Amino acid sequence: MIGYYNYTVILTYCSLISAIVGTHFAFEHNYVLALFCLMLCGFFDSFDGIVARSKKDRTEEEKKFGIQIDSLVDLISFGVYPAIIAYSMGFNSLPCLIIFIIYILGAVIRLGYFNVMEDMRQQQTTEKRKYYQGLPVTSSSLIFPMIYCLTVWLKVPQVQFVYLIGLLVVGILFVANIKVIKPDFKGVLGLIGFGIILLIILIIKGVVLI
Repeated sequence: MIGYYNYTVILTYCSLISAIVGTHFAFEHNYVLALFCLMLCGFFDSFDGIVARSKKDRTEEEKKFGIQIDSLVDLISFGVYPAIIAYSMGFNSLPCLIIFIIYILGAVIRLGYFNVMEDMRQQQTTEKRKYYQGLPVTSSSLIFPMIYCLTVWLKVPQVQFVYLIGLLVVGILFVANIKVIKPDFKGVLGLIGFGIILLIILIIKGVVLI
């Protein structure tokens, strides 16, 4: 079989599986579980790089394969999947489709640009990146569950509409020329802690959007 098969890509594949399972929940209108799966995608993505770098004898082909797989899965998990959740809410008009296009196109452009710039950067220096240029696509794994939690907590009646506007804003921020601090390991743990809080709120509320 073609491809490279080792433990370094397991978490990346887990992110993809979470997005696929979450799509099922979204079309079943169980948005709590759908957003939980989106958060799982973010959790797996937070550690897939650490796991990959733990294998010291990777060939250049294996490294490049891992990078490509990670980018492709990110496009599905954080680019396409959040838009699918919105579509399953009933947003299927032309203006909504335009927002979906802007969001997914923003994710595609950002991922492609990041891959090119990161490859060039690694050829010039071995220093770790301190800033992201533009909003990372993986941030959607926290942003959209947070939008849901806030709108439910504040009892905003049009929760779905707020989610849709969030898609538009986040899609634009993907390609905005802004600097976003890249979290270190402690920062990642802090974000995971924040995600756990969001998960607890989701479980307590247990609201299925209608």
